[in-house]
Amino acid sequence: MLELKNLSVRQGNFNLRSISFDVSEGDYFILLGISGAGKSVLLETIAGLIRPSTGAIILNGTDITYEKIQKRKIGLVFQDHAVFPHMTVRENIGYPLHGSHFSTGKKREQILKIAEKMNITSLLNRRPSTLSGGELQRVALARTLVQNPSVLLLDEPLASMDIQLRSELRSLLRQLNRSGQTIIHVTHDYEEAISLANRIAVINDGQILQTGTPDEVFQFPRTEFVAHFTGARNFFPASIRRTPQAVFAMISDNLSLHVSDNLEGEEGFVIIRSEDIILSNDRLDSSATNNLKGIVSEIIPSTHGIEIRVICGLQFSVMITRDSLNRLGLSEGKEIWMSMKASAVRFIPKELVTTK
Repeated sequence: MLELKNLSVRQGNFNLRSISFDVSEGDYFILLGISGAGKSVLLETIAGLIRPSTGAIILNGTDITYEKIQKRKIGLVFQDHAVFPHMTVRENIGYPLHGSHFSTGKKREQILKIAEKMNITSLLNRRPSTLSGGELQRVALARTLVQNPSVLLLDEPLASMDIQLRSELRSLLRQLNRSGQTIIHVTHDYEEAISLANRIAVINDGQILQTGTPDEVFQFPRTEFVAHFTGARNFFPASIRRTPQAVFAMISDNLSLHVSDNLEGEEGFVIIRSEDIILSNDRLDSSATNNLKGIVSEIIPSTHGIEIRVICGLQFSVMITRDSLNRLGLSEGKEIWMSMKASAVRFIPKELVTTK
């Protein structure tokens, strides 16, 4: 449906370089990256607000790289909503229909239809200054959707909203997507990406580092940046050593971990999810084949529980509950045992990983 081919853009000292990916009809495609990575520049290039230096944008088989904004069948919702303050909600939604071939009655019908879809019919006669942030976002969405775009572009649509508003808008965006609307949504929040996307592209410093399903990107990151950005804190270079009894990932001269024997490659990286490591005050007698003693270096509260950083030759990140923190009596400087199953130590061959 939408295809970007080797797209490059120059904006002052910033460059997007050789951007290529496809978005299929009905996709919820999230462009994930930190501030300054190039997400918004790319979105505005797709929308036609910025012209690329090289490359092509293909929509439904037609090259729209230099097509006028009004003729692209692409709608962009800005992060700051950009609604007209002097117009009512009804007038804002209907603004893109000016100059269309629709009759007055048809325009009224279109406005009402999209207002019902956004659940804002009760707001039609109000001015933007009287609306909440969530209501403004719905108005901005309605004004864009009234044009019936083939692709809806969203620039950080959930930014600066409280938890309840974010939850409500996520639900609305899922419904839009399930009704058939193709969406490209940029965000810096990987939890947002997990909750909405069926495909993700991670961008950093103007380059796409990895594209795939959420499982592919979050479970099998192909760069150290992607691993750390998506929450995979335990990501280490390693080499494989095989013995008649077992297969080991050698992380350093003094640290090796049992891994499953159904793997390929001899050099690469290991990833261990923070949730897959068990902490205990004594060595566990269990099916976990990896048991390591370390020192607690930091205890960090997080949205998912408590992150415990343990030094054991290298620094490991372990996620536990507050109950576990209290039960184990953890404090910085305390000795602690870590254990994990061989199946929890995932190995990615070097040829599948870049170093950016």
